[in-house]
Amino acid sequence: MPLPFSVTGRIAQAMSTTPVLAETPADLKALLMPGQRLLGIDLGEKTLGLAISDPRLVLASPRQTLRRGRLRDDAAKLAAMVAADAIGGVVIGLPVNMDGSEGPRCQASRAFAGNLYAILGLPTLLWDERLSTRAVERLMIEQGDVSRRRRAAAVDSLAAAYILQGVLDALQPPA
Repeated sequence: MPLPFSVTGRIAQAMSTTPVLAETPADLKALLMPGQRLLGIDLGEKTLGLAISDPRLVLASPRQTLRRGRLRDDAAKLAAMVAADAIGGVVIGLPVNMDGSEGPRCQASRAFAGNLYAILGLPTLLWDERLSTRAVERLMIEQGDVSRRRRAAAVDSLAAAYILQGVLDALQPPA
């Protein structure tokens, strides 16, 4: 499978033997060591919403929202989280258009995934995130207690948890 971004040198050599993008949640799970968690990322223009799974890969929990800066700085913060929380893989929301086509935001997500892989070396799954932010906002409004300011502060990490939970649900055997 051709890579969705270009790489050269040692990074290209390392990536030729290790899958960068998992095709399915099951593929991603197969690349994890027992007890490793998944990191969910909702990629925005100004922020990164973050969520983490439990070690059994059943439940996603929102963590924090990072203000985006330079990729190197963002990756350093994520690397610290990876080390502290035994993270073995990454799920990044892919903002597919409602008609199934991919626009510039999808290209940005794919580029971010490739760049993050080159730095962290963790297998990555891109997951359709259509309507995740809207679903989270609707839920927060229905709860009624959440002010507009608090919604704005929490929506990105909650959207990351919503995206990650979709992957975790896909890993569960049918009931």
